[in-house]
Amino acid sequence: MTLGRLGDRGSEIPVIRHEGRVYDLRTVTDDIHGAFLSSDGIARARAAAAAGELPELDGAADLRVAPPVAQPGKIVCIGLNYHDHAEETGAAVPGEPVVFMKDPTTVVGPFDDVLIPRRSVKTDWEVELGVVIGTEARYLDSPETALSHVAGYVVSHDVSEREFQLERGGQWDKGKSCETFNPLGPDLVPAADVADPQNLGLRLWVNGELRQNGSTAAQIFSVAYVIWYLSQFMVLRPGDVINTGTPAGVALGIPGNPYLREGDVVELEIDGLGRARQTMVQA
Repeated sequence: MTLGRLGDRGSEIPVIRHEGRVYDLRTVTDDIHGAFLSSDGIARARAAAAAGELPELDGAADLRVAPPVAQPGKIVCIGLNYHDHAEETGAAVPGEPVVFMKDPTTVVGPFDDVLIPRRSVKTDWEVELGVVIGTEARYLDSPETALSHVAGYVVSHDVSEREFQLERGGQWDKGKSCETFNPLGPDLVPAADVADPQNLGLRLWVNGELRQNGSTAAQIFSVAYVIWYLSQFMVLRPGDVINTGTPAGVALGIPGNPYLREGDVVELEIDGLGRARQTMVQA
């Protein structure tokens, strides 16, 4: 079972995909948001589906695939969290997680267009495991308890503008927060259905050419450690998203730096979490 949202912006319908069919969740919740996740919503939705209480959604195949979580309160990102990515960018392996924030309004659907910012010449790709928080995480005692606060996992595309991020001074945020810079989805896979978040393959193609092919097993800081670490500095609330870093293969680290241009097509996937596809369009 996976959860998702279908429909145009502003009129998304919460759904469950279960045994090859799509069911309308509006008898259980008005949306997939923090309040739903924190009130044992996934378990309630699973029970309703198993009991046959949800109506099948007519015409689901014709609807836009929206982000599987309504706009998060915040997106927290971890930089340089794979040994090979740190190496390809010439950065030292960090002793503590590198933390930055991303504007939550950057979230778009997994098949929506991505806008290349005006005056951008260094728009880059990054496939990442996205973690969706299900219950409040505040000053957690240890990483061992951290995964109990996860609602589920999702494919996340942390699009980045490297000149804005690295060459224009200040913090990374302005190279990460351009509009449409965080396609999310297609589905939210409940944490209970992901056996091990540290054993997931991640892949990304640009115009059909495989550019990234890694595994969360190579993360410097595990998902559990990242959640625990972040909880020492901020409150993680239901519906928040954590982007946990990207493996090697970004344009910044490839000879010739083949940054994205208008018309380029990016496809990305994570084992068990689904596949997404975006076309680059000039803002």
